[in-house]
Amino acid sequence: MLSLLLAAAPPALAHHPGADLDKMMGSEEKFFQIIDEPAAPPFELADADGKAVRLSDFSDKIVVLYFIFASCTDLCPIHSEVIADIQRKVNATPMKDRVQFLAVTTDPVRDTSEVLDAYGPAHGLDAGNWMFLTTRPGQPDGTTQKLSEAYNVRFEPLEDGQQMHGAVTHVIDRGGRFAAKFHGLRFDPLNMVLYINGLTNNVRKPAKPEPGWWDRLKVMFL
Repeated sequence: MLSLLLAAAPPALAHHPGADLDKMMGSEEKFFQIIDEPAAPPFELADADGKAVRLSDFSDKIVVLYFIFASCTDLCPIHSEVIADIQRKVNATPMKDRVQFLAVTTDPVRDTSEVLDAYGPAHGLDAGNWMFLTTRPGQPDGTTQKLSEAYNVRFEPLEDGQQMHGAVTHVIDRGGRFAAKFHGLRFDPLNMVLYINGLTNNVRKPAKPEPGWWDRLKVMFL
């Protein structure tokens, strides 16, 4: 039903807020942060099979990026389940082929290819447009932790093998533009879906939204 509604979405989006998308989301979601930088920090990592993966490989898609490690016992499993919920909502619509979800491990030594392969299915993630990335052979220790710091998320190793860290989900627009962040795990997943929908529709031109636009669009995803 959701995909049928979204297939008919373009006419309904005639009064989309356009360049005011960030402002609209900021008023609806208190854990949303506008970034709007020309380029997100680039990277070249590897997937579970060792194949090189670059952020630029997805320049024609919206990228949802987050940092975790597989042995994490607190935030990471919850974060991945939130992402899985968002992915299910996205993949039930025509947006499926326009969005790529990327998880990056900050514990590449213990997160072997077997661990990476098993993680997605265990947390309800669809490998069709989700990847768990790690370092490439020859890259120095701490490569992915430094990358997380480039995105302003710190992972501090603890003596018990865990890492102290927060949870942030980064949204990167087509062309590599760093669009926004959703902080923590208390944001409304539907708000991220609506934000991604706005980006996939390339609504960057100013347009005055009709009263109740947000509520009417939200109904389409319920």
